[in-house]
Amino acid sequence: MRQASGSPLGIEPRDNLSHVRGSTESPLSTATIAELLADTASRFADRPAVVFREQNVRWTWAQFNAEVDRFAAGLASLGLLPGDRLGIWSPNRVEWLVTQFATARIGVILVNINPAYRLHELEYALNASGCRAIVSAERLRASQYLDMLQTLAPELAQCEPGKLVSARLPALEFVIRMGGGRTPGMLGYDEVVSRGTAALDVPLLDSLTASLDCHDPINIQFTSGTTGNPKGATLTHHNVVNNARFVAQAMRFDERDALCVPVPLYHCFGMVMSVLACTATGAKMVFPGEVFDPSATLAAVSDEQCTALHGVPTMFIAELDVPEFAQYDLSTLRTGIMAGAPCPIETMKRVVSQMHMSEVTIAYGMTETSPVSFQSGTDDPLDRRVTTVGRVQPHLEVKLVDLDGNVVLVGETGELYTKGYSVMLGYWGDEPRTREAVSDGWMRTGDLATLDADGYCNIVGRVKDMLIRGGENVYPREIEEFLFRHPKVQAVQVFGVPDPKYGEEICAWIILKAGEQATEDEIRDFCRGQIAHYKIPRYVRFVDDMPMTITGKVQKFAMRDRMIEELRLVQDRTGRR
Repeated sequence: MRQASGSPLGIEPRDNLSHVRGSTESPLSTATIAELLADTASRFADRPAVVFREQNVRWTWAQFNAEVDRFAAGLASLGLLPGDRLGIWSPNRVEWLVTQFATARIGVILVNINPAYRLHELEYALNASGCRAIVSAERLRASQYLDMLQTLAPELAQCEPGKLVSARLPALEFVIRMGGGRTPGMLGYDEVVSRGTAALDVPLLDSLTASLDCHDPINIQFTSGTTGNPKGATLTHHNVVNNARFVAQAMRFDERDALCVPVPLYHCFGMVMSVLACTATGAKMVFPGEVFDPSATLAAVSDEQCTALHGVPTMFIAELDVPEFAQYDLSTLRTGIMAGAPCPIETMKRVVSQMHMSEVTIAYGMTETSPVSFQSGTDDPLDRRVTTVGRVQPHLEVKLVDLDGNVVLVGETGELYTKGYSVMLGYWGDEPRTREAVSDGWMRTGDLATLDADGYCNIVGRVKDMLIRGGENVYPREIEEFLFRHPKVQAVQVFGVPDPKYGEEICAWIILKAGEQATEDEIRDFCRGQIAHYKIPRYVRFVDDMPMTITGKVQKFAMRDRMIEELRLVQDRTGRR
């Protein structure tokens, strides 16, 4: 591997190599999640902390801290111990938030379960992590959570609550259900709170918290690829507390801010970048509803006078397209984060101009790095904030490498590797896949990126997304950004499909703006003379929506599969994908 010639690394690349290290001016914290909350609750006891609009919940930091202690004491009274795993399966509800901090208070490892999971995925997540307990909502839309748990553990019908012995879920003992109803074999959430209230011994909780170490595992988040079972990224207090601190620092957050949180709590975006960033600074967190609704989000910003808003690009696009958009007062907005997927430049510009988010930041990362590695600053020039994901976060090291592991030159494309405090402990119970992902402290992200001479990073695609057409490397993100300039295009995704002559051909799925019509030839004509001929999509499809995960990430593999079926293409057998 090519090395720098002795010059110290910094936030800007040295010796024309794509290798940077973040600032170390602000020291890393050794606080656990519970210590972070306790400090904020003592400093800002009477300031607003938590608002769940659908549940009519409004707590100060002191009230929130007290609720956490009651539930933590309730969990401890059940016999849950440090290192035990507890699953949380719910949309955005206040019980989710309390559970996040209550488990951290007593050292129980929280296992985030995707609200979209069905039977097989739920069974896998609970067994792979060995959950002794689960806190579950009643339902989400058509997903009947309690019914699914009863299907997997029919023994619930006959067992005493807290004494489950299940054939299919052998580690699970406690099922704690939200809501006011009662279900055989399950404890009520309010019952556990009542137990905790009766047994509450704050000095005892404090001594238990004091016994915990910031490097202990405290959270397991399942991440899915296109093949194989989900992997349980295992994160420590040290991982997420520090990442949240630096995310908040980049937004210039303090106790006077109010953040609107429409992103899901089960994901790092909601749990770390939103909740823990607010906890690190004393900012108020506002939850518009259980699931994302663009109108409810705008109403929350307007009514609660939020200064910041988080979301993935598809969320911001939906908010901007709300017919009554002009009726909402968004003048208090200042900053926020757009992340989770590539951010179209035109959308970013509209967010700045129409939503008053002049200091909005772009963030990049992955669950395995807790999650943020790069983030733009509020004072970065607008062109940097709309075309890059900012510069490397403090105390992290990043390099871009080619297929041979050599660090590429500035401006060249390479796979992004991250090293530092944020890298996960590993995949829970999966040493082989951990070794594939992490080597010598470096987390291989699978993302393709470039670094410029000032250290600003641009994500150009996924290693697996990159397609090779007739020997030419093609990066879908570049074509997507170009097609997004078309006045009729609202959203676009570009991916490769098999081709006998060129190996792969380019396909574009396009969602048109309301009331617009276009033809395939019109889109191709728009490209001619503007981008290289080999980048012009051979296949163009106009669609009403894109297959997405619950977090708003587009599933290109699903699009590819559908096009292969529609066009009756023969999948190559090279194993490249």
